[in-house]
Amino acid sequence: MSIRNHIVVTGGAGFIGSHLCRALLAHGNRVTAIDNLSTGHRENLSDLQARPEFRLAVADVTSPVAFAGLAEVTHVVHLACPASPKANTAMPLETIRATSLGTLNALELAHRNHARAVIASSSEIYGDPQVHPQTEDYRGNTNPIGPYSAYTEGKRLSEAAAAAHHRTGTNVGVVRPFNVYGPNMWPDDGRVVSSFCAAALAGQTLQLHNGGTQTRSLVYVADFVTGLTAMLDSDEFGPVNLGSENEITVGDLARLVIELAGSGAVEVSPGRSDVVTVRRPDTTRARKLLGWEASTPLRDGIAHTLDWMRRVVG
Repeated sequence: MSIRNHIVVTGGAGFIGSHLCRALLAHGNRVTAIDNLSTGHRENLSDLQARPEFRLAVADVTSPVAFAGLAEVTHVVHLACPASPKANTAMPLETIRATSLGTLNALELAHRNHARAVIASSSEIYGDPQVHPQTEDYRGNTNPIGPYSAYTEGKRLSEAAAAAHHRTGTNVGVVRPFNVYGPNMWPDDGRVVSSFCAAALAGQTLQLHNGGTQTRSLVYVADFVTGLTAMLDSDEFGPVNLGSENEITVGDLARLVIELAGSGAVEVSPGRSDVVTVRRPDTTRARKLLGWEASTPLRDGIAHTLDWMRRVVG
């Protein structure tokens, strides 16, 4: 990417967004991050805010005002959304607005500036899949009125908005993240890795809902950002799965976290409704179109995450 690029990152103070902003700046770009800080943290960007080529705009992407005055934009990445189950179930209407109005506003900014846009969807659009592993042409098995439907259906809507813009000439691509984890996931984030790490470091019990037999495929944030920037540099629409093909049960994940943290215990808890039983991407398309695949071993990524969280807790 050229230093002349001006890249707008919605959700730039969030977990993934902060890592992306840092990577884009490292490659000589100018970056504007937009975040209303409802789930993002200024602290995630504390080392960037004095840099002249970076700006944080505290604004809500559901309002066109958030994008007013932005000029010479070359790329747009739309990440803004309450991403964890804890956040999007507590803020279902905000989640729907971010995935609908926020997505449309980001796409319209790209369209006005003849810019490349990348929309972050989610592996949640596959629901509790009846196809395993999940390929991009699988249409999913979701519950439109379930407890997590604001997020799941909102992400499906964001893909529909991207496809509509794509058909009318906007240069847009869609990626589907699979369980991204790493530093900048705060202890109260609510996603499985952050919850397990926080509990283990506190010497608490890690709760294994549904027996911990459900599987996930976890991708380290640095790997994911590399895939995201590769999509930003391409003209592919996708959608493209970005994740690891290494699958692990939630129970085994809990035991790995406890081993690396040196404390904690596990306990089987009652089942939850609408639990996804399996999750693993087919990443053939990412390898062919982007030359990308995840490379960070899970043990290393969890160790890095624990090291970061130890400093935060301390």
